[in-house]
Amino acid sequence: MKKIKGLRWWIIGLISLATVINYIDRSTLSLMWPSISKDLGMNKEDYAIILNVFMIAYAIGQLVSGRLFDKVGTRIGYIIAIGVWGLSSFMHSFARSIISFSFFRVTLGLGEAGNWPGAVKSNAEWFPIKERAVAQGMFNAGASIGSVIAPPLIATLWAAFGWKITFMIVGSFGMIWLIPWLIINKKLPAQHPWISEEERQYILNGQSDIDKKNPGRKALSIKEILSHKESWAVVVGRFFMEPIWWLFVGWMPIYLAEVYGFNVKEIGYFAWVPYVGAAVGSIYGGYFAGRLMSKGHSLNNARKTAIVLGSAIMFLGLIATILFADTALKFVIIVAVVLFGFQITIGNVQTIPSDLFSGKSVGSLAGLGGSVGVFSVIIMNFLVPVISKISYIPIFIMIAVFVPLGVVAIYLFAKNIGPVEKS
Repeated sequence: MKKIKGLRWWIIGLISLATVINYIDRSTLSLMWPSISKDLGMNKEDYAIILNVFMIAYAIGQLVSGRLFDKVGTRIGYIIAIGVWGLSSFMHSFARSIISFSFFRVTLGLGEAGNWPGAVKSNAEWFPIKERAVAQGMFNAGASIGSVIAPPLIATLWAAFGWKITFMIVGSFGMIWLIPWLIINKKLPAQHPWISEEERQYILNGQSDIDKKNPGRKALSIKEILSHKESWAVVVGRFFMEPIWWLFVGWMPIYLAEVYGFNVKEIGYFAWVPYVGAAVGSIYGGYFAGRLMSKGHSLNNARKTAIVLGSAIMFLGLIATILFADTALKFVIIVAVVLFGFQITIGNVQTIPSDLFSGKSVGSLAGLGGSVGVFSVIIMNFLVPVISKISYIPIFIMIAVFVPLGVVAIYLFAKNIGPVEKS
């Protein structure tokens, strides 16, 4: 039977593409909100409620989908997740009120949440430890690329067809993605008929000793996972880090509309710029950590060095948004620097679950960390409409303070990043 060279890269490529679609789907509402709110007579407070309904569902979905992926595997898990979110995105076309929009945002959030623990779990299955940060970086780059593509794409579709048809078009992308996923992702590396023996051994030999000795090991319970202090580095670290990304994903289009008077088309011309920085940061963060390990640095040192580097860039960028962003162009360029640093940091934080645990428990910790992080975002989303009536500056100060708190949490709880399970 013919083998596919570099099959693991095909798998992560598909997951990255799913993440592009994920971010196009979730960005559509915020990008078209000026038009939707005008048509339906809704306001910024309504938007905050709809956004937080999505985030609550997303938080629950991260926790549930982590366990789901550990139970049914990544192949079936992705079919369920992307099927739910694709249909939900499509159905936004028929929403006419805060209740109907909220309902479809709930189902969208539940489905989209599975993408993150699913990707971390898949990377643990398909990549040796030394390549996992690179794989995670490719996956995270999908979020950034989706955010680059979404503004001009949505603006173009909106101008041509209006917001209702636009939801239908973007909602169809996920269903199309399922076709290559079902064809290519047949089995795990140990049994896949298309993988070369060389690549199979490279992947399996690069797994943790626990995975190699106990390939059928059962997943730990959440209680057992949290009994390891290192797990709290992921949970608390993501609590402080997640609002930084989500502030710009959820509120930047509204900010551009309010502060600079932009319409949907103008938002589309500007809102993609920061995510170019995020895409570069995603790839660089994985490369940087992998490079350190290849030079002999320990896993612990490589992860933490990358996290500190990204956090320093992020913090300085957030301060710059307050001091120097007096035009729309300056603002989006500075935010590109912020998101460059963010992706360096978050890519390595998101990889920690696969550093600590065997494959059967990775999805659970990744989902739990994402779920806790989202609750922090929900608090922020309630504050933004209130605080922004006066100024957005206190919001930028708040998330700037979160950066060092996240770094301290990782150092405090994870004295040494490495396998914690007994073989």
